[in-house]
Amino acid sequence: MKATSASRYIVPLLVVMSLMFIWNLSRNINDVLIPHLKRACQLNNLQSSLVQSAFFGAYFLLALPVGQYIRRFGYRAGMVTGLLTAAVGALLFFPAAETRYYPLFLGALFVLAAGFTFLEVTATPYISVLGTPERASSRLSLAAAVGSLGATLGPYIGAVFLLHVQDVPESTLRTYSPGQLATFLDAEAQLVKGPYLTLAAVLTVLGVAILLIKLPSLAEGKALPVRLTRIFQYRHTVLGALGVVCYLGAEVGIVSFLIRYAKTQQLPGLTEQKAALFISLFMGLVLVGRLTGAWLLRRIYPPRLLTGCAIGALGLVAGSLFTTGYASVYCLSAVGLFTSVMYPILFTLSISGLGKYTKTGSSLLIMSIGVGAALVPPLMGFLVDRYSFRPAFLIPLLCYGYIIFYSLGGYANRLQRPLIPQNQ
Repeated sequence: MKATSASRYIVPLLVVMSLMFIWNLSRNINDVLIPHLKRACQLNNLQSSLVQSAFFGAYFLLALPVGQYIRRFGYRAGMVTGLLTAAVGALLFFPAAETRYYPLFLGALFVLAAGFTFLEVTATPYISVLGTPERASSRLSLAAAVGSLGATLGPYIGAVFLLHVQDVPESTLRTYSPGQLATFLDAEAQLVKGPYLTLAAVLTVLGVAILLIKLPSLAEGKALPVRLTRIFQYRHTVLGALGVVCYLGAEVGIVSFLIRYAKTQQLPGLTEQKAALFISLFMGLVLVGRLTGAWLLRRIYPPRLLTGCAIGALGLVAGSLFTTGYASVYCLSAVGLFTSVMYPILFTLSISGLGKYTKTGSSLLIMSIGVGAALVPPLMGFLVDRYSFRPAFLIPLLCYGYIIFYSLGGYANRLQRPLIPQNQ
């Protein structure tokens, strides 16, 4: 009887885990899309980094509306809506490639991320109920590992489809006539069609599968509505949200510029396509760190582990600033190992002791994901354009410095004086 009960969850579990794989893979293709669109649309570093702002801005703007939609229509509707919305975003890459109009690329990324916002909000609670409650943590850990696998493969797949085996130097482009240059750039823009139209097809098939497959109902007790502003009376939650901003901002900032930074080291034979492997290494180490972290968190006090990880990440970024060549690039790639467990620790510490405000605090943290990833890369891009890459990597250094501060005492739940009247 137990085996029969467990077996009926296998197909739904595989489908929902596939969602995590797809959105993590797609999200990390962005790191390769940035240098590709920089060339195809003739952008500077600040402009090209808006890829991350358009994508993660959707998380910030839509996290709360998506939550309300799911509460009204249910989790199945949320997943189907997310998949079909993301499919529309992927299809928009076709007209964007045809016109080589950068704002249209940004719009396509925003719509794609809007769909993924639905999936992120729905997938985790669904996985938690697809089986026995006592094994929920193991299922979520497995799902996170599947997502990390997608994140590791994303940059490699993006590099194969979007980057050349042999780079076309800027000096060569400057020798082209206006007509030759336009033909070359149009051909560059066309490269996005194959992977993103394929992605649209996969997302549509998954959406139909969710409609056809019987998924277990997810019953939740009705929670009293709580204003988001009420959460600001909890100092540790507000500081934790800023920690999430720093964590994801630093991570996305590093991988967004890793290919271009590696190219500045003038390493023999290192093309953009090969440099993308450093992003896969970064994400692969995130996967290793998450698997190791699940074991470490049972043995080490979480704030202490967070301190160690933040110091390790800060040390590696600092090491990249004081070294050159492969040593410098490998330092940045190795940061992934130390960032791997930051988010679950930050999240847990930030919502500790919130009681009825727990969901509100969670919403604030989800919004913070979008803020960090949307703001840090453009700030780094501005510094690269104005100065060079090394000053830009001071931003992740400051971010990890703040996380050290939070881990050493900022997480303490000292209730602030309420910022609004208690009767509201």
